[in-house]
Amino acid sequence: MKKNVIPDNLKIVLAAIIWGSSGAFIKYLDLSPGLISFFRVALPVIFFGIWFLFKREKVFGNGIKILLIASLINAVRLFFYFIGFLNAPIGNAVIILYTYPVLAVLFSRFFLKEPLPYFNMFLLVVAMVGVVLVFSDKPIHFGNQVFLGMTAMLFSAALNAAMVVIFKHQSTKFSSPQIVFFQNFVGAICFLPFLFTGLDQLTLHKFSVASIYAVLVGVIGFWLFFHALKKIFASTASFLSYIEVVSGILFGVFLFNEVLTWNEIMGGTMIIGASVLLRK
Repeated sequence: MKKNVIPDNLKIVLAAIIWGSSGAFIKYLDLSPGLISFFRVALPVIFFGIWFLFKREKVFGNGIKILLIASLINAVRLFFYFIGFLNAPIGNAVIILYTYPVLAVLFSRFFLKEPLPYFNMFLLVVAMVGVVLVFSDKPIHFGNQVFLGMTAMLFSAALNAAMVVIFKHQSTKFSSPQIVFFQNFVGAICFLPFLFTGLDQLTLHKFSVASIYAVLVGVIGFWLFFHALKKIFASTASFLSYIEVVSGILFGVFLFNEVLTWNEIMGGTMIIGASVLLRK
């Protein structure tokens, strides 16, 4: 029997820490949103494309239209995601990002006709109040860099929720590697022009770091997550994934000297608490 070198729970924790490093990579690279989006989606597509060729596994076929729509949504989501991290502090951005589980519950009610218990409705309100608290001490205009970044991240969270609903609907029809491949496929095509228009931003060092970021987050992080998800409860994986918030905040504190205000802490607690307490 093949020995499981890394415990499955630890794989989820490692994936969450890797995802939490995204903000630090993005701020360090300081590339345009379109250019860094290309790296983020193109390398996973290349990796899994080679994997499918090696395995002689058919990828394109009937039933992928909905996945391609979800992939387009993911491309737009990533664009807002990178705008968010480039303009807002990492702590603020990652807190706002985690409104997506609550929004996914709301979208599931309307598009998948899933039940919406009163307790979940209450948690949705709690999360939205948390968002207001996080925004409350920011000047409300797009000329303010932090407000722009946090608003972009809120759009990203909403699009991520929509994407989660679509991929959930299709998850029984496709394997995890196929889901990850199509999640990034349309974005790799859409963001390709940014590679050529942004060549003047790239040095060998930034090219290397951006490639490491894409492989680390887009390939290794998802590989660890989906490999562990086969053997542990989805609820356990979801709970452990919230370590991404903690790791993202810690990266911001230790690498960029960021400090959270009290209203950001209170609002963030309400958002994360609401997401954790959701009744699946």
